[in-house]
Amino acid sequence: GINAEYMGVLKKAGLRIQDIDIYEVNEAFASVPLAWAKAVGADLNKLNVNGGAMALGHPLGATGCKLMTSLLYELERRNGRFGLQAICEGGGTANATIIERVQLSKL
Repeated sequence: GINAEYMGVLKKAGLRIQDIDIYEVNEAFASVPLAWAKAVGADLNKLNVNGGAMALGHPLGATGCKLMTSLLYELERRNGRFGLQAICEGGGTANATIIERVQLSKL
């Protein structure tokens, strides 16, 4: 797992972990999301709210797409604003992405 604070993604976005409505954290191992949440002070009620890889699967080569799709749909369902995706990658690397759901005005 990755530490979003350490990577600077929150700082770059001008946000705090408390500003994020939903977190999708890659669950290569059961302890990863919990360790990540503890490290950044994340609210467990916002973490992988529809289940992680152990419950839903871990599609080889498509985990990022699965996490982002879950994040987008959950932000929409909850009328949330910010979502954070954190994912590990091969070779010990990792990344984090923050998305903002924008409410478009009706034309």
